[in-house]
Amino acid sequence: MARGFGKESGIIGVAAAAVVALAAAGTLVFSGAGTDSSAADAAKQPKKASRGAPVDPSIVHASDRPGRSLNITIDDGPDPTWTPKVLEVLKRQNVKAVFCMIGPQAKAHPDLVKQVVAAGHKLCDHTLDHDTGMNHKSESFQSRQILDAQQMIENAAGGAQVEYYRAPGGAFTPYSRKLAADHGMRPLGWNVDSKDFEGGTVDMIDATVRAELSNGPTVLFHDGGGDRSRTVASLERLLPWMKQQGYGFGFPKR
Repeated sequence: MARGFGKESGIIGVAAAAVVALAAAGTLVFSGAGTDSSAADAAKQPKKASRGAPVDPSIVHASDRPGRSLNITIDDGPDPTWTPKVLEVLKRQNVKAVFCMIGPQAKAHPDLVKQVVAAGHKLCDHTLDHDTGMNHKSESFQSRQILDAQQMIENAAGGAQVEYYRAPGGAFTPYSRKLAADHGMRPLGWNVDSKDFEGGTVDMIDATVRAELSNGPTVLFHDGGGDRSRTVASLERLLPWMKQQGYGFGFPKR
């Protein structure tokens, strides 16, 4: 039975007037039949991170550095054997890179994630499981793969922002690109695939990169997923050669 319409009617009248004013201003949202704004539905949606300026959901390749510039990107780590060796080569050559990390790998090796950040490199989300068939999976699967990995990497980094998202094998979808952008991560592609994961010789990797540099600025290497000794040797050879060709090094545009 409704109560309070006696001496409290003045208070209720004021409250009712306030509700009407909010509704007229468009700031009050009602849930009910024919809407999708219920608290339960809202709770199911991934929350957008507060990351400042909106992020473009298109796949980026271009460098943020003007002129003749390259973006070095390193995938599938961090790895306790190979990531420190890659970091050492980059340090000697004074080159910064984007490290696209697997979530559980970052969680298992937070010291390496922090080393990457401390050295001035940037972080990229490369999902939980490196599923190259993600573009054929449900949106809920894609969301978990991307957002859980982002959280693992940022936790391991001590709060440093993950600025990019790279789909395994390039398996982007419109949904995954927008989801990443909504959470502060620019979708990141590549122009030059070093093929260092295929087990070729250092000479083969070197020749592949040199031949493909005209394709665009973003170059793909790996520091995880297997024996990366050839990657380390290739970087030791290629980075000085790139400088000799007049290239500088930047980051992918945000």
